Amino acid sequence: MIAEIAARFPFWATAILLVIGLYGMIGKRSLVKKVIGLNIFQSAVILFFISQALKADATIPILEESPGPIDPDRYINPLPHVFMLTAIVVSAAITGVSLAFLVVMHRRFRTLDEAEILKEVGQ
Repeated sequence: MIAEIAARFPFWATAILLVIGLYGMIGKRSLVKKVIGLNIFQSAVILFFISQALKADATIPILEESPGPIDPDRYINPLPHVFMLTAIVVSAAITGVSLAFLVVMHRRFRTLDEAEILKEVGQ
């Protein structure tokens, strides 16, 4: 039982991070906590894609000068890693823009509580 849980550690970590991030985005009233929850959620998605790209006994896709046909099962697909590197950059940009919005909202409303802001706006 413990061995099976340990063998699937990236999936358990992904599930736990997804739940924590979703709770942070939905269950919290502070907009800063919602941004932190969004970052945790994005990290869980990145962890999931990277863990799916791993392959046992595989190497990086650099072709050697060897006679005979090339066996594609010996190599790891680099595309998920490249896409997740792009996702990390997008995540950092989203965090920066959302924190800038939060600074402007705090200057205008003097709070970052979602309920108070919605009450003041009139919804």
